[in-house]
Amino acid sequence: MDKKTAVVILNWNGKSFLEKFLPAVLQYSSQDARVIVADNASSDGSVEYLKAHFPEVGIIENPENGGFAKGYNDALAKVDAEYFVLLNSDIEVTENWIPPVISLLDKNPEVAACQPIIRSYHQPEKFEYAGAAGGFIDAFGYPFCRGRIFQQLEEDQGQYNDALEIFWA
Repeated sequence: MDKKTAVVILNWNGKSFLEKFLPAVLQYSSQDARVIVADNASSDGSVEYLKAHFPEVGIIENPENGGFAKGYNDALAKVDAEYFVLLNSDIEVTENWIPPVISLLDKNPEVAACQPIIRSYHQPEKFEYAGAAGGFIDAFGYPFCRGRIFQQLEEDQGQYNDALEIFWA
């Protein structure tokens, strides 16, 4: 199945996250995206659950839990796609979440990676602590996100709906 975009979800003993969030990923992913779960040797029945409930999802079974970077690197080496979406297993996606990102990449071939705005699951009107609206480094080398000042999260009122270069995603 050749598709332009591969949504790859790294999983380790995250069956409860798959149960909760994978249905929306499948529902709201565009037609030219395939969804793949890369499992890091889970022992909670994650792979069996996927096989029984989501036969349309590709499964890559890593032989060990090599952690985040190794898990993704091993999985991505086995996936053929023009674009890769690395999606944490505890993310709730919404309608039309992929097309704007793919459109930006299509129009800007010099862009290697991008990040959408990420809102808090528990306070959806506010930005997420970890990624918010893009990562930056200040003049002193301190990392920060648009949408978060230290522990204070901003409310998303569209103030960061622009596309701009960020330091990390």
